[in-house]
Amino acid sequence: MKNLVLILISLITMMSEAQESKVVTPMINVSGEGKVFTAPDLSCITVSVETKGKNSTEVKKLNDEKIEAVLNFIKKSKIPTTDFKTHRVSLNTQYDYETKKHSFIATQSIEINLKDLSKYDALMEGMVNAGVNQINSVEFKSSKMVALQSEARKLAMKEAKLKAEDYVSVLGQKVGKAILISDNSQTFYPQPMYAQMKSMDMAESAPRETLAVGEIAIVANVTVSFSLD
Repeated sequence: MKNLVLILISLITMMSEAQESKVVTPMINVSGEGKVFTAPDLSCITVSVETKGKNSTEVKKLNDEKIEAVLNFIKKSKIPTTDFKTHRVSLNTQYDYETKKHSFIATQSIEINLKDLSKYDALMEGMVNAGVNQINSVEFKSSKMVALQSEARKLAMKEAKLKAEDYVSVLGQKVGKAILISDNSQTFYPQPMYAQMKSMDMAESAPRETLAVGEIAIVANVTVSFSLD
């Protein structure tokens, strides 16, 4: 009998604990966005030299000669050696089904971190004149990115809390502590993309200004779960 009573007490206790565990904490889930604008002062440029021909050895040799000229120009432009590097090297065969013949394509890419945007136009024009025939990408960045990202995150959290307060203000409740925070941020940089460009398209003696970077946006997105009091 005593054992049966103990079992009943244990069952009642377990049922009580289960019911307590099912108590739902009142909360609200909201999203927030923080956005900071700044003028970029850095640029990451990726360019390529591509050479086509029927003989793989000659194609590779010609491409290497052009790359050497491009690298020499970059060095003469007083770009630190730590700010440019070989990005990709390839030598591929291509088959023409109409002529039934093979050809070869040698490609080498160079990535340059340009820390002085005033050199942009002269650098791009000089590299094209030296042999660059593809501009793969140009990304604009800021040297203050870490601080700007922090500011954007704070603005996102402030917006999330303000949004939560707006929702519950008509319910006679108050926003409590943050229970869960999810960072949904993704960083995007403006990337003006260019098609293949031949030297004759950019070889002009008069200095030009082709760069209009405007501003870049540093954006932070969060999702926050707040408890309700």
